[in-house]
Amino acid sequence: MTFSIAARCERTGAFGIGITTSSICVGARCPFVLSGSGAVLSQHSTDPGLGLRGIELLKVGKSAQQVIDELVKTGRKLSWRQLAAVDRNGTVAHFTGDDCSPERSGHAGPNCVAIGNLLRRKELTKAMTDGFMERPQDVLAERLLRALDAGLEAGGEHNPVRSAALLVAEKFPFPEVNLRVDWHDEPVAKLRRLWNRYKPDQAMYMQRVNDPDNAKQT
Repeated sequence: MTFSIAARCERTGAFGIGITTSSICVGARCPFVLSGSGAVLSQHSTDPGLGLRGIELLKVGKSAQQVIDELVKTGRKLSWRQLAAVDRNGTVAHFTGDDCSPERSGHAGPNCVAIGNLLRRKELTKAMTDGFMERPQDVLAERLLRALDAGLEAGGEHNPVRSAALLVAEKFPFPEVNLRVDWHDEPVAKLRRLWNRYKPDQAMYMQRVNDPDNAKQT
């Protein structure tokens, strides 16, 4: 069904998520990020409320493991859920319920965690974290996209992926990068094209938030 990565940038403190799936509109249901707090993934038989609750817990300083433990303890139908979190310190945690589709796996790396289900190979999630760590000097969005590419190269999921999303939150109470492909034959490639189009204008849009008098208007 889905493979994804949540991560923290050691250089900037930004949080981000890259995710893709065979279903429509994955960006509407599964990824959650908040600057200064962390990131949460809620997938498989998705309950977006788990992601929202996870962000609330991260915001008050809970660790990634504490967040996952609390969601598993208090959430509904957790055997159908797959969860992951990264906290403000870059520590990570993940959970996969017994009813999630095989192959299913999760893998933690430095400041990152990848999870997936209905995969062609369990090793896919490790390939994603390896891809993420390949060029640590790159901006977070680039590293997340590289992780998605690595997941595809490692076999992807059993069904063709159709939607993808990229979120990065660093300085604002909303994600500075919030890009979605809701239905496409090659959503990860389309997502990269969207990022390449948005990247040159990102600083301008953020300047409009704080300094519209001097920001470029188009």
